[in-house]
Amino acid sequence: MKRVIKIVLCSVLGLVVLLGIAASLFIYKVKNGFPVSYETEAPQIDFPADKRAILLFSKTTGFRHGASIDASKPVIKALAEKNGWFVYETEEGGAFNPAQLAKFSTVIFNNSTGEVINDEQKRALEQYVENGGSLLGIHGAGDDSHHWDWYEQNLLGAKFSHHPIDPQFQLADVLLDPQRDSLFSKLPPRWSHSDEWYVFFENPRQKGFNIIYTINGETINPSGNMLFVSSKNFGMGKDHPVAWYKQTGKGKTFYTSMGHSETAWQNQNFVKLLETALQWTTSNQ
Repeated sequence: MKRVIKIVLCSVLGLVVLLGIAASLFIYKVKNGFPVSYETEAPQIDFPADKRAILLFSKTTGFRHGASIDASKPVIKALAEKNGWFVYETEEGGAFNPAQLAKFSTVIFNNSTGEVINDEQKRALEQYVENGGSLLGIHGAGDDSHHWDWYEQNLLGAKFSHHPIDPQFQLADVLLDPQRDSLFSKLPPRWSHSDEWYVFFENPRQKGFNIIYTINGETINPSGNMLFVSSKNFGMGKDHPVAWYKQTGKGKTFYTSMGHSETAWQNQNFVKLLETALQWTTSNQ
């Protein structure tokens, strides 16, 4: 009997250890990306001479929002066809070189998470934006797995804290900010949307970013508590931006924290926001 009890206890302990290792690996992947590799060979791209070019970059080494990424591609391609843009879609970082980046009007980090390009490619993207290019980020592109100061300061304007856990997805009214640019004033003033609402440590409005849409942060449960973690039970308050933009050097940056799942790409208000952002980033170039 004692032997049986010993075997059971050892089995339970082994299972607990394995679960702990699995959880640790998952957390590490979400926070840092894993495994990480970099592509450096420049791809062959046939740029049409008469169209603005968009680089749709969906590489992930952190948490992968696979359903949203898959749903986004036909939608963005349809927007490109409607607006006369050329879209180059890739999950490899070889295009992040000065010569090829210069041919794109906009680079989209399409739910890209983790370390997805190397330091040299990061510097090339920074210079591209500061010299007049545009960078657009969607949802997961704003989490804390990128470890890139320039990116955080110029695309996000705030450090990611967490997202709600219970419940993870919540319905909220998305409200057009009264101080948005005239181009964005044509967007719907109010619409309902369910998403995984990202919480940041700061409000990007305080860092000089122009806010397009907000939600009332007091109408959602922002708690990120799980298991023994009890410190993430806070939110951003009533003024909770979910889409914003700014001028960065001669270039432009735009970010929206919406877009966790494929349902976002079925919401015409969300699609209209992305189309308007792309029209802004591809204009005057």
